[in-house]
Amino acid sequence: MFFPIGDVNVELGHPPVFTYLFIVINVLVFFFEVSLGMERQNAFVTEFGSIPSEIMVGKDLYTLITSIFLHGGWMHLIGNMLFLWVFADNIEATIGHLRFLIFYVVGGIIASYGQAFLDPTSTVPCVGASGSISACLGAYLVMFPQSQIRVLFLLFFKKFNVSAIYFLGIWIVQQLISGYGSLATVAEQTGGVAYWAHIAGFAFGVLAGFVFRKMVIRF
Repeated sequence: MFFPIGDVNVELGHPPVFTYLFIVINVLVFFFEVSLGMERQNAFVTEFGSIPSEIMVGKDLYTLITSIFLHGGWMHLIGNMLFLWVFADNIEATIGHLRFLIFYVVGGIIASYGQAFLDPTSTVPCVGASGSISACLGAYLVMFPQSQIRVLFLLFFKKFNVSAIYFLGIWIVQQLISGYGSLATVAEQTGGVAYWAHIAGFAFGVLAGFVFRKMVIRF
């Protein structure tokens, strides 16, 4: 299992205020979730998670935003916050706070629509920041393809560096393969990873990255 644990930071850029704020908000919301107890927690997730069958008929569209700040478990939260911490700060440092805020939220909305479009009858709430974070990964790939990502190989607890273009290229290929595989069983799904949210968010991030790339100072 490989995890990114750092990268090369942009110098002389904007401080990543929203990146860190989003991490704090996600953690606080998760602590609130787990404090509710199982029954109330399930009701909370159902109320504020993004349910594809409802989104596709224009119902409870506010959940396209609220779902971005919910998570289904500790590992879900930790994994997402790790990727957010490693990849989002350079984007915010480059494009500025307001642009990053809009980019992050829009990325999450597009990701949720992507999942709903591929699984329009699902009544399972989709939660997590991974759609917005996937948008950050797509933009990062375009903006900083040669940036060195520090990766931890858990099996041997070894660290090594790899270029972003390789790390993120492998990541999106894995999502595409898993997403394609999920299409065959989408009718039977009752939960799991929303691969198409990742793919849709990443695609949006790549397109935005071409717009943002001209703003890159240095990294």
